Amino acid sequence: MKVSLFITCVSDIVFADVGKNTVELLERLGCEVDFPAAQTCCGQPAYNSGYLSEAKKAMKQMIKAFKDSEYVVGPSGSCVGMLREYPNVFKGDPEWEQPAIELANKSYEVTQFIVDVLGITDVGSTFEGRVTYHPSCHMTRILGVKEAPTKLLKNVKGIDFVELPVKEDCCGFGGTFAVKNADISAEMVKEKSRHVSETEAEYLVGGDMGCLMNIGGRMRREGKNVKVMHITEILNTHVKEQGGVTV
Repeated sequence: MKVSLFITCVSDIVFADVGKNTVELLERLGCEVDFPAAQTCCGQPAYNSGYLSEAKKAMKQMIKAFKDSEYVVGPSGSCVGMLREYPNVFKGDPEWEQPAIELANKSYEVTQFIVDVLGITDVGSTFEGRVTYHPSCHMTRILGVKEAPTKLLKNVKGIDFVELPVKEDCCGFGGTFAVKNADISAEMVKEKSRHVSETEAEYLVGGDMGCLMNIGGRMRREGKNVKVMHITEILNTHVKEQGGVTV
């Protein structure tokens, strides 16, 4: 199966290992992965801020970049959720509506792709530690991915998985929301940090890097010793047969 990697801006600039883990994971599951170099931002920051014409420029570039892709897979529910919104953005446009629909229909968040397209719920990973999972708002409410991440995590050998209390609550990031409403955002992430502590987890895992930056930053400022990880880092961890070395 041929897959094109949608790297996302945050992964490309801040979390390069997420892109690496995504590629290695997909290849381990039998996918042939390519990287269309013409891809750029999905347009979400501009779109959510009301700059529609500027956002459309980025969106059109993304449509062209992935025109020939069989599947488009990204490590962010938020960014893939934006791709799924393209048909609404270009509704009625005689040139761009159909290409937008085609891109939306073949675009998946990585755990969604593994579970719903590949039909895999156990990727053969091994990870030891107490883990809790934060389901981001955009992944669950915009993209509709709710069960795939936890299905995969619960099948990781050696993991001690614990549910996050009030998990559906927003962490307060919300892209520009955290900038425009900083005081409210700070209180929301403070509450999320408290819920993470209640689990006594060693690791907080998520599928959207903006949320992980926000929650992780808050917990570091509070002096909490909880490691924040993108879900692909867990799913791409396994123990070599010889030597017992975790990679």
